[in-house]
Amino acid sequence: MSQNGQKCPNRNVPKWTLGNIRNRDKMAKPIVAIIGKPNVGKSTFFNYLAGSRISIVQDTPGVTRDRIYAETNWRGRTFTLVDTGGIEPDSEDIILSQMREQANLAIAMADVIIFLTDIKQGVTAADREISLMLKKSGKPIVLVCNKADNFEKDREEIYEFYNLGIGDPFPISAANALGIGDVLDEIYDKLPPKEQGEDEDDSIKVAVIGKPNVGKSSLINKILGENRAIVSDIAGTTRDAIDTEFENEKGKYVLIDTAGIRRKSKVKESIEKFSIMRTLLAIERADVCLMMIDALEGVTDQDAKIAGEAHEAGKGVIIVVNKWDAFEKETGTLEKYKQKIYDQLKYLSYAPIIFVSAKTGQRVNKLFDLINHVAEQNAMRISTSVLNQVINEAIAIVQPPTDKGKRLKIFYGTQASTKPPTFVIFVNSKELFHFSYERYLVNQIRKEFGLEGTPVRIIVREKRDSGDGA
Repeated sequence: MSQNGQKCPNRNVPKWTLGNIRNRDKMAKPIVAIIGKPNVGKSTFFNYLAGSRISIVQDTPGVTRDRIYAETNWRGRTFTLVDTGGIEPDSEDIILSQMREQANLAIAMADVIIFLTDIKQGVTAADREISLMLKKSGKPIVLVCNKADNFEKDREEIYEFYNLGIGDPFPISAANALGIGDVLDEIYDKLPPKEQGEDEDDSIKVAVIGKPNVGKSSLINKILGENRAIVSDIAGTTRDAIDTEFENEKGKYVLIDTAGIRRKSKVKESIEKFSIMRTLLAIERADVCLMMIDALEGVTDQDAKIAGEAHEAGKGVIIVVNKWDAFEKETGTLEKYKQKIYDQLKYLSYAPIIFVSAKTGQRVNKLFDLINHVAEQNAMRISTSVLNQVINEAIAIVQPPTDKGKRLKIFYGTQASTKPPTFVIFVNSKELFHFSYERYLVNQIRKEFGLEGTPVRIIVREKRDSGDGA
């Protein structure tokens, strides 16, 4: 749908069905899952291998709760690394039990499992139970003993870990980057044979953003047909940004679930501050952002702030109104609701709006047509000749402004980049290029080319005109 409310063109694609997640044997890159009890250093180890501080690291057991994904490379082989919440086998706590379920899912998806233990604690009862679970999976396992910070001394403590019956333990210090090369070599040796096209990545990255408890994880779970991210009625359950590869008839996608951004006054924990940073980074990594709004609450100040982050980042944006099944309707309700959103989010007048229910699946099957369409618009490139034809026609309809007898002259324009479409306009005076005329030109460009769902950027450059006597 355009900013004027028109629907996007029918792309004549086959109907999509829920739960059509890519089969594990067809995934592009092998998966390596890091498993272990809480507070053994999984996130520190993960961050070192991933090459950046992706997972939250804090000396609080249970900080990492969902599966966290990142790509890393060793000896020319790229693989997907999965950090998981710590496993506490006997816990009855609802969140901890869901963490255990998430770890089980990661184990089921993995090609290689890193079993991370704490060399200072020695073999614990939890380690023994986890080792039994891992051995039942039948997957290749690399046993790693972390926190061997005094490497020569601590490595003598590894012999106890042979009792787990998993194989040779590898002593490391994730914090000090000791012994990790040997672990990576072992992972490399256990990876499945490389498949043709493994390193190709033509997927659309989709970030699901919004304030806490708006239904982001529920939407992703409905799409995938599995309990991919932990869902509970506790606001702020998802602390990390989580990537999930997904493929259906419409294409290949990476779905990024993000922690909801709270108002700053409510951000009391440093952990939540990390989550806000990660949400903003997730927006930066995305091609398209699904901006989720609670239909029952309407657009809040917090929604406006989050949506503004996606707009400023130049990302494709789709406004997803969730919980529409629970909203009381009458004739004209949908159009009135749309207009109210556009009135409150004027800077997103270009963004299509879709009304869904993550709970029932209402209209969720229509999302991917919109995602594809917006991704294409965000990456659109327009030839210089065609662009200037549109600019010249716009100038003929509405003359450029004047100031103190001097008229703005627009010489020509060219597209500098995509994602978002960015145009450089060469003029005789930047001061004469008022915002109102810039907005007019953008609207004319949108009218001609669509550019639905994407911001449009204008960069003004002055160019000397030897024939300008005004």
